[in-house]
Amino acid sequence: MDTDIPEEFWQGIEQFNQGEFYACHDTLEAIWIEAPVVDKKFYQGILQIAVGLYHLGNYNWRGAVILIGEGLNRLSDYQPEYGGIEVEQLVEDVSALLSEIQAAGQDRVDQIVLTDDPPLESVDKIFLRPPIIQKITANR
Repeated sequence: MDTDIPEEFWQGIEQFNQGEFYACHDTLEAIWIEAPVVDKKFYQGILQIAVGLYHLGNYNWRGAVILIGEGLNRLSDYQPEYGGIEVEQLVEDVSALLSEIQAAGQDRVDQIVLTDDPPLESVDKIFLRPPIIQKITANR
């Protein structure tokens, strides 16, 4: 069941997709606080993933892994689609990213770089693609 999604939600999604993870957290937290019970875990899942990615950018491997994992758990009940987004695709993409972060390990967190355009090779950096939250398209 989908409920009415506030317009600010799309601002938060755009912030997420632009890599503005802290701003996304702030935007979605304001919505989450006022959300009906049925939607709370949905918003919280996305904002926890955003905060986890923010932690990753600050080399906080443990915080990133914990929050991304918690966010994934909260979104699991909203698959395949909810709130106008492709939740199943988001869960798949974030799960794959989390596996890569875990494989890199805490000792190499300072080598992880999130980028849409990773180079073909790198000796001292681990380039990972950030997840993109996709809207549901009308021609499905």
